[in-house]
Amino acid sequence: MKRSIPRFWQSSFVFIVVVGLILLAFSGYLGTVLNTSLSPLVGIQRWISSRYNAVYEFITVPRDVASLRQRNAELEAELALLRTQVIQLQQQLAEAQSLYALLDFAREQPQNQYIACAVIGRDPSPFLHYIIIDHGSDDGIRHGMPVVTESGLVGRVDAVIAQAARVQLITDPAISVNVRLEKAGVEAILSGSLTGDVSLEMIPQDVVVEPGDLLLTSGLGGNYPPDVVVGKVVGLRKRENALFQSASVQPAVDFSGLQAVLVIVNFRPVDITPLISTSTP
Repeated sequence: MKRSIPRFWQSSFVFIVVVGLILLAFSGYLGTVLNTSLSPLVGIQRWISSRYNAVYEFITVPRDVASLRQRNAELEAELALLRTQVIQLQQQLAEAQSLYALLDFAREQPQNQYIACAVIGRDPSPFLHYIIIDHGSDDGIRHGMPVVTESGLVGRVDAVIAQAARVQLITDPAISVNVRLEKAGVEAILSGSLTGDVSLEMIPQDVVVEPGDLLLTSGLGGNYPPDVVVGKVVGLRKRENALFQSASVQPAVDFSGLQAVLVIVNFRPVDITPLISTSTP
């Protein structure tokens, strides 16, 4: 049998080793020894960690990309829906503002009776200038009734069916309106054109006309009530040897943005053509 080392010497050996390690640690030699001995293990650990991260990313990244793409598609769909809702709300707000303006105008003009109508269509022809409204003969709309907005004269009802009507605009080349220059107090004729431009004709040569002069319906001819705003003069065309002068006019109504109009239902146009006919038997 082998003799065992006495416990005293074992304890003394352990004590000496511990004291030696402590002295090496305080002197700074232990850190160098540990770094030297552990550096291979650290390198192996780093290599294993990098390989693990690479494998983990290889497995999980495609799934994350697919999830991000799906989420991106969902957000784009939500954004498109929100944009549609914003556009719809803006349209509803514009329609409400237009109706409120028409209502205020109708209240300020109690001498007339109105039917508010929405614009539901426009004539596609570039040579005709019409709009379609959503009220017709069932609502009391009749041929020839004047149509206005809070801004001024739109035109007159040209054709009617039970639930809709067609309105001929003052920009139409087949229409003419008897108007009065508010400042000068003289009558003239307002005419449309194929291009949609509006001009003022038959102005006496001696009348002073200036840009900005307001035009109102005169009531002559029996087609429109008097004193409805039509537009304003924006340019003058005058020839020295001509009997009359003419002017270009900016209508008071923005026809491109019409959404709602008022039909004056208590005005009945009068056809005075037979009374002013110049034909002889």
